[in-house]
Amino acid sequence: MENNENNNKDNETNPQGKGHFNIFNFLIIGFILTFVLNIVMANRLANQKVQIEYSQFIQLVESDTVKQVQIETDQIALTLKPEADRAEVQRILGIDETALEEMEPAVQNRFQQMAEQARQNQVYYTGRIEDPGLTERLLAHDVAFYRPIVQNNPIMSFITSWIFPIVIFYVIYYFLMRSLSKRMGGAGGMGGLMNVGKSKAKFYDMEKNTGVTFNDVAGQDEAKESLTEMVDFLHSPEKYQEIGAVQPKGALLVGPPGTGKTLLAKAVAGEAKVPFFSISGSEFVEMYVGVGASRVRDLFEQAKKQAPCIIFIDEIDAIGKSRDNQLGSNDEREQTLNQLLSEMDGFDSSKGILILAATNRPEVLDKALLRPGRFDRRVIVEKPDLPGREAILAVHAKKVTLGPDVNLRDIALATSGAAGADLANMVNEAAVRAVRLGRKEVLQEDLMEAVEVVIAGKEKKDRIMNAKEKRMVAFHEVGHALASALQKNSQPVQKITIVPRTMGSLGYTMNMPEEERYLLTKSELLAQITMLLAGRAAEEVEFGEMSTGASNDIERATKLARNMVTQYGMSDKFGMMGLESTQNQYLDGRNVFTGSESTGAAVDGEVSKIIDECHEQALKLLRENKDKLVEIAEFLVEKETISGEQFMEILNKDKATA
Repeated sequence: MENNENNNKDNETNPQGKGHFNIFNFLIIGFILTFVLNIVMANRLANQKVQIEYSQFIQLVESDTVKQVQIETDQIALTLKPEADRAEVQRILGIDETALEEMEPAVQNRFQQMAEQARQNQVYYTGRIEDPGLTERLLAHDVAFYRPIVQNNPIMSFITSWIFPIVIFYVIYYFLMRSLSKRMGGAGGMGGLMNVGKSKAKFYDMEKNTGVTFNDVAGQDEAKESLTEMVDFLHSPEKYQEIGAVQPKGALLVGPPGTGKTLLAKAVAGEAKVPFFSISGSEFVEMYVGVGASRVRDLFEQAKKQAPCIIFIDEIDAIGKSRDNQLGSNDEREQTLNQLLSEMDGFDSSKGILILAATNRPEVLDKALLRPGRFDRRVIVEKPDLPGREAILAVHAKKVTLGPDVNLRDIALATSGAAGADLANMVNEAAVRAVRLGRKEVLQEDLMEAVEVVIAGKEKKDRIMNAKEKRMVAFHEVGHALASALQKNSQPVQKITIVPRTMGSLGYTMNMPEEERYLLTKSELLAQITMLLAGRAAEEVEFGEMSTGASNDIERATKLARNMVTQYGMSDKFGMMGLESTQNQYLDGRNVFTGSESTGAAVDGEVSKIIDECHEQALKLLRENKDKLVEIAEFLVEKETISGEQFMEILNKDKATA
């Protein structure tokens, strides 16, 4: 609370922060606009009056066409009678409509206005001349005349002419600035646009707001070890200074989405018990050039006042992209990056300012940002391994009530490749399912179903397949399972189902690895490809034709075969020649081919050869065990879902009898 109050006091002592200078500017602009408005309105009113000669006024009075006269200080206004002869009025005023075309444009326009007013019985004006006989003349022709009593109040005149327009401009300005400030994410009211250069960093008091420590982060032991040393620097800088060590200025957290980079940054601040400034890289960049650089300066000024503290910039690639002047470069982003580089060089690390940043695209960052002295450490936050997943599940499982049959290791085995956010979602989905089924604790079946929901989607019970499609899907999935069980290098079958899922699958076969694997041999990869193609092979063995259900299997099998040829050096033709490199390894992991066109065609041929050989192997396995294929598939059609134990029981039934 004291830190926040200090920030408020700083703003109060800063006239620019409160907008005093901006109000002064507004008053000048409002005065100029009001002055221009008064001139425009005066000219407009003057142009609307049609003036006639005094002699014409006397003739109109003597011709009994005037109804009323208003005598003012410098002019006389007259109104014609409704029954006045329009031809006589036009004759007196000298209006000859047939001769208008021969007049000059200015004179023609004036006479046209006079003729129009004569037709509409409007008011004419003439200048006042000292005429002693005017009163008798008006009385003689029965013309009503008067002189208006004007109470000239200079204060009211000033208010209506100057103050009131300025107030109107101020109200319009206030709501316009408020609307713009909301769009730009600034403060409300008039300060939003004028304070566009202020930092949007969110201030955290870690002891009161987050409460996140390293105990809340699991599965990232190596990352925590690297960051623990930085926390110790903040706690006890003197013991490092005695030996001559310098505190690292910053650490870059790199890894796939959902692995806990932001959580780790909060845990560092929670362990160090220091203020924590958090901002996203995209919040620095606005539509105005120079705003991002101003926000960087303001952020570091705030941090220096709160030192020791931690600055965390999430998604730093939004402002830290390489300055290559290619298509897509941005002056505002580059200015912001230059300012960030300057600030990171300028602050004294001995004062206890630590910068953390997170990204999942380190390959696009500028080299100057990554050099030692700015981000001294790169902390890799990878997807967790088997022990890590089990530890993460244990952390999230503490928040729910677990049943006695829950085995988190089995769940960890079934979720290979899942990030921390995925595992947290699975635990929550399991708890939601338990509540939906009326239970007060989460069972193992809830967790396994949650794994399937995250991987394949929820069961789509309203999609009803006809009998032919149902049998085809059953044979397809049993083909996968049989190929997996009949090969010694395959993973055990956990579950087979033909219940459609919301992510598009009409059924799937779930395999459960017996242990975490980091390396795969060529025979194991070929066994995986054979298992993927066995679904299509089962359709061919039983029905003698193909369906569209194998599209995803073919895509995955082709990717595996292509990796064997281009990356793993497992091709007889190309040997250990690398033909593809991986880009965006923490996002989509897209491979980029580095060979020639002729080499690419040869690679396609080699991939096709691997696919064909594995397909033939799948056909051979299923034809040799067609009776089991039919028996298990018919059982699956009846039950719709069978476990791995039921599958193996049917497969080994004849062997046990023998």
